[in-house]
Amino acid sequence: RYDIERLTGPADARGVRTGTAPVAGAGRVIIVAAPVPGVASDGYLVAVQPIRELAAARPHAPDFAVLAKLSPVVKIHLYTALAALVLGAVLMTARKGRTFHRTAGWMWVALVMTTAVSTLFITSLNQGRWSLIHLFTGWTLIILPLAVIWAKRRDVARHRRAMMGLFYGAFAVNLIIAFIPGRTMWTLFFG
Repeated sequence: RYDIERLTGPADARGVRTGTAPVAGAGRVIIVAAPVPGVASDGYLVAVQPIRELAAARPHAPDFAVLAKLSPVVKIHLYTALAALVLGAVLMTARKGRTFHRTAGWMWVALVMTTAVSTLFITSLNQGRWSLIHLFTGWTLIILPLAVIWAKRRDVARHRRAMMGLFYGAFAVNLIIAFIPGRTMWTLFFG
């Protein structure tokens, strides 16, 4: 256990403390401690990020050796997620209700469903079990069919909210999570 108050500076108005500290095997790390009663024994939820990984980051073209080492299910997940991200961006900017929107929308639904289902088989980061990020999978598998039903029933407002929530919420948040140092996307472009 760390003495959070000793390792970090004074708390800000929200009670969040930040600082740096040496950790064996990781060099210096950034520590962010937020007060969350009941979550951690000392009342803080702590995030630790190795500084040397962030400092050593140099953007580069994709490392195809990293891609070659990925399992088939991770490759399926990666390629369908990237295709859904691009197609989703086009759909968000295109005119709605036209033939293109409906056709491309069905393609997007198939890509997102494939991406979500593939995550059910990606458990290597959590010793063979699902992690908290799999909550997005459950949410997607529930909301995506509902959004299609709402479109078929011409409930445009609910369809729009659901699809925009999936696109911006699930994809944007997961894209940020995918680029955490040490993960595949980080290694592919920065490692």
